[in-house]
Amino acid sequence: MKKDNIIPYISGCSTAVIFGMSFLFSKQALSVASPVSLLSFRFLTAFIVMSILIKLNIIKVNYKGKNLKNLFYLGLMQPIVYFIFETYGIKYSSSSEAGIMIALIPIFVTLMAFIFLKERPLNTQLLFILLSVTGVVYIILMKGSNGGNSNLLGIILLFGAILSASAFNIISRKLSREFSPMELTYSMMTLGAVFFNFISVVTRIKNNTLGSYFYPMTNINFVISILYLGIVSSIIAFFLVNFTLSKLEASKSAVFANLSTVVSIIAGVVILKEKFYYYNLVGSIMILTGVWGTNYFGKKTENKLELQTENP
Repeated sequence: MKKDNIIPYISGCSTAVIFGMSFLFSKQALSVASPVSLLSFRFLTAFIVMSILIKLNIIKVNYKGKNLKNLFYLGLMQPIVYFIFETYGIKYSSSSEAGIMIALIPIFVTLMAFIFLKERPLNTQLLFILLSVTGVVYIILMKGSNGGNSNLLGIILLFGAILSASAFNIISRKLSREFSPMELTYSMMTLGAVFFNFISVVTRIKNNTLGSYFYPMTNINFVISILYLGIVSSIIAFFLVNFTLSKLEASKSAVFANLSTVVSIIAGVVILKEKFYYYNLVGSIMILTGVWGTNYFGKKTENKLELQTENP
């Protein structure tokens, strides 16, 4: 493979590892602060760091003459909608379960491409999509039978994160023709910082707790989590996501969520000592097999079409 072809895959793998570890740091931070407080500090940190880097000309952005309205839709899907669902989903589930659910993103990207881009998946792909969805349903039913109502709520919330992340993949892929990866990332961090800090301030004023706004920052574990989530998992990871989407199709880049799933499961079980039941393993295998099959047969079809084009 040529160097230019390898770099997007290295970028995608790096992103997956960063996001896989982010569930662990989010879980730790949520033991200290509320979801809204966590998100406000996370994106405020990302916005401040990126603004400093832009001021120092270390990174460059230029929005002059570009359609900024489309950036709002990108930021609405991610970080706003996605992180509301993901953070509350993690709160009511485990780090490893969150990783399992996020593995469904490539499936929903394929389905959205069919709905909005009229790219119909093959019958074989539909079977693998069904397998992945069945895996999630199986985990939900098994949790319900074991009395895991709070975790069931977490899984439902994570579904919202999956849908918004899938929409983000398609929107970012389209906007990459007009905006650079850094411009997309900075607009996302800015919108996230403004929205979540506004909600946090309003909530604290309502509850008469504005004076304790920075109290979570007195906890060293929270500070470490915020630095990771705000700089590594927001600035670096989202730059890599937008870069990967500028080089690869949305359905291909979404496949890296599989690696993120593996990392999150290992981190949750090994570091946080989370319980991992047999039905989590069975459901995970079904989900990942379905994701692999959906993308494998889609890739075979693309290769066949390329050969037919080259040799009419």
